[in-house]
Amino acid sequence: MQKEHFDLDLERAILNACLYSEEAYSSIASDIEVNDFSLKAHQEIFKAIIACVNAAEPISVSFLKKHKELDEQVLNEIIATPSVVDLIAYAKELREKSVKRQLLSLAQLLPSKINENRSVNEITDEISKELFELSNRANSKDIKSIEIVLNELLENFEKFKSEAGNNKGIIGLDTGFKELNFLTKGFKDGELVIIAARPGMGKTTLCLNFIEKVLKQDKGVVMFSLEMPATQILQRMLAAKTSIPLQKVLIGDLNDDEWERIGDACNELSKKNLFIYDSGYASINEVRSILRRLKSSEENIELCVIDYIGLMMSNSAFSDRHLQVSEISRGLKLLARELNMPIIALSQLNRSLESRSNKRPMLSDLRESGAIEQDADTILFVYRDEVYREQEEKERENKAKAENKAYQRIFIPNPKQEKAEIIVGKNRNGPVGTIEVLFLKEESKFTDKPNFEVQEFEG
Repeated sequence: MQKEHFDLDLERAILNACLYSEEAYSSIASDIEVNDFSLKAHQEIFKAIIACVNAAEPISVSFLKKHKELDEQVLNEIIATPSVVDLIAYAKELREKSVKRQLLSLAQLLPSKINENRSVNEITDEISKELFELSNRANSKDIKSIEIVLNELLENFEKFKSEAGNNKGIIGLDTGFKELNFLTKGFKDGELVIIAARPGMGKTTLCLNFIEKVLKQDKGVVMFSLEMPATQILQRMLAAKTSIPLQKVLIGDLNDDEWERIGDACNELSKKNLFIYDSGYASINEVRSILRRLKSSEENIELCVIDYIGLMMSNSAFSDRHLQVSEISRGLKLLARELNMPIIALSQLNRSLESRSNKRPMLSDLRESGAIEQDADTILFVYRDEVYREQEEKERENKAKAENKAYQRIFIPNPKQEKAEIIVGKNRNGPVGTIEVLFLKEESKFTDKPNFEVQEFEG
């Protein structure tokens, strides 16, 4: 053990202060633990002090000896130690030295952990968890008095007041949509947000819109893209950012002006804190490990997006997918709270809604809805009625051809834009409702809805 990671004089000074004042003990009781003392005899004395307090007895040598057999020489050294003025600062130093010793112990255990007959994911997650707990120990207070909670609440009120004034009533991350901000007040720290839709409705596109808005606020984003390569993600972001049709961006069919706009957009994006994980495979343990690491090294990481939850792998032994998704969903919610940031996870919907006349999604349409619905703070559904109207039009056309009958379209979509809906199906801290937005087809992005008319033809 390196000498700089323990200080016996420091330990004696803290124990001396506690011996002569229960008030002194109370001031540091929640900050230090028995194992923070490096000397076994000091640990026993601190245990005896705790025992006296629990038994409502005076903290004195005679009472200490009732609870523990104490080393007389060590006890006399403590009694002879000069008293200290700033006990809280001493306790903080003791805790820091203790954490450093625990880090060294963890490092020494690494070789044996690596040689255990377990998967790499399990080992790395266990190590990552221990490291993160150690690094955040200074802020970990599981049990709080009402005074502490009220102080935190007042601080939050001040923060909300400031942010609401600057962001027009938003207390979380700006979503980029006025009505959605009004209902949700933004994506808030510690929240799990689920975005769900049937395939082809644009849930990934909506998420990229959210990401772009957060990046504009100079905040960092981590995206786990399990379905689409990172290059395609960026192509979609560039199309939305430059208002150049996505199909042109995908194949590079651009004129000089468009190339220049793409270049400017790439230059702007290169300065943003955006991280994309696109291996196509991720377990809850991997997500947890990567996010902890990035959150520790990059101060302004404030949003995580997972596309999508149905492709995440489970580390559990459950064979039932419902139970696996339950574990993943709960893990994401706990991670959002642990890292104090919003996590957005995309989800598919059951096919059963296709058989309904009204195909607008509802909570019961969520796949494995029990777990996801319970854990999510906010659930958003993406719905584009024109997708279904176009499907119905094609079915009528195919039927007419099969029966050798004349066919005339009764619905002609606008090739550039269409009405869409963001349905707030669950909002733990606010109202639910439906928000009408505009989907720009060529640019592959959603925007707040201006006044426009969809062309319809009756025939």
